[in-house]
Amino acid sequence: MSKNLRTYLNQVKKLLPDQIKIVDKEVEPEFEVSAIIEKLENQGESPMVLFNNVKGSKIPLLINLGANYDRLALAIDSDTKNIVFEYGKKEQNRILVKEVSTGPVKDIILKGSEINLNIFPIIKHNAEDAGKYISAGPTLMKDPDTGNQNLGLYRLQVQSKDELGLFINPANHGFLIGEKYRELGQKMEVAVLIGHHPTVIMSSVSKLENYGGELEVAGGLMGEAVEVIKGETVDLRVPAEQEIVIEGIVDPQLTRDEGPFGEWPRYYTGRGERWFIKITAITMRKNPIYQTVMAAHDEHNILGALPIMGSLIRRIKAVLPTVTNVNLPLSGGGRVRCYISLKQHSDGEAKQAAFIALAVVPNIKHLILVDDDIDVFNEKQVLWALSTRFDAREDLIMMKNCIGSHLIPTAFDITKQKHGNMETKLIFDATRNVTPHLNGKPFPKMARVPVEIVNKIVPEEYLKECTKNFEE
Repeated sequence: MSKNLRTYLNQVKKLLPDQIKIVDKEVEPEFEVSAIIEKLENQGESPMVLFNNVKGSKIPLLINLGANYDRLALAIDSDTKNIVFEYGKKEQNRILVKEVSTGPVKDIILKGSEINLNIFPIIKHNAEDAGKYISAGPTLMKDPDTGNQNLGLYRLQVQSKDELGLFINPANHGFLIGEKYRELGQKMEVAVLIGHHPTVIMSSVSKLENYGGELEVAGGLMGEAVEVIKGETVDLRVPAEQEIVIEGIVDPQLTRDEGPFGEWPRYYTGRGERWFIKITAITMRKNPIYQTVMAAHDEHNILGALPIMGSLIRRIKAVLPTVTNVNLPLSGGGRVRCYISLKQHSDGEAKQAAFIALAVVPNIKHLILVDDDIDVFNEKQVLWALSTRFDAREDLIMMKNCIGSHLIPTAFDITKQKHGNMETKLIFDATRNVTPHLNGKPFPKMARVPVEIVNKIVPEEYLKECTKNFEE
């Protein structure tokens, strides 16, 4: 049986049973679903939740799948310790899609007057969102020059029963493809993919070298080819095991008001004139599962961070094999702050890693470089290195007027008078110089108890409960 959302849910149920919950009680699509997830997050809990009774829909809703690295590691047959390396390796070892003649996504086909987004349990996530949003629907499109299919995760605002607002970051491949169609004076066919094995949505966030290749990356991550089938009304090959596919047309000459929406920086940003999708068909399984991402919360940050980290370590190591790890911490929304560790052999080598990272991921705003004795997933260690190995006079690089994340409130345009997609980047080099420079002496060693002795210690063999009365 091909891997899909359902095989993955069964895998979680078997191996991580405490991490999947069911809600049978009727819930409101506006805020009640998201309020439950936020309450759980505030309590330090991150289960994925299947809501079987969302008011106004007969279709169940799955949310918070990507709010936990344990579950994402399971999806790529890894563990949390090796998840970044495994993602990067499997992203490289792509598997071509396999075209098939039929699949469950064609169980139900809606066209013309049958098209109605209101059948789905689409929710309103946060208080000041402009409306209901599809937040877990990677959008498939074709590059007009190469014919390659490109998949990217963009936000989609429900604007009518057969129209979706489409907002794409100007730095993303999808936007550049849309601009090609606009310049050609042509309309762009798209397909919104909802509900599949987590590797499909993760691959849509990967930072690949060229247009397209994401479904092949999903195959590499799953360990098997993604089966695809021709769309009903668009010349695109869509995954046959998808829960739901929404096909449509974008005219890049036309825009309408879209937003605001609570985004991954956890602010309401990005209102303006955007493209929109005119839906031409909806295909889906019998009894489909509708999936959404909990926007502007942990799931939004974690689900986006892992694919980017995997892409980063793969692409940096292709140039600098001495890089040992990469982290996009949640303290930076899983996007704008980056920690890179490496075993430096030449002075200045660390900065090369920073330049590559900034080119691959324009969203990165602050980048901290550390030696390989620092665990980049331990923020205490990273900040200790910054405090003791970094001097702003020598080790700080400021890069002005760089393309960045337009969703960050402090981003500006070239005039510096309005909001835009430009930022000032900072590189903090908290690595030790390879060549001795501190009074001609090597950098001091970290104070440690001898490692070989620490490794032999089993605390339970020494410690016992304290029963002593200190007043006797």
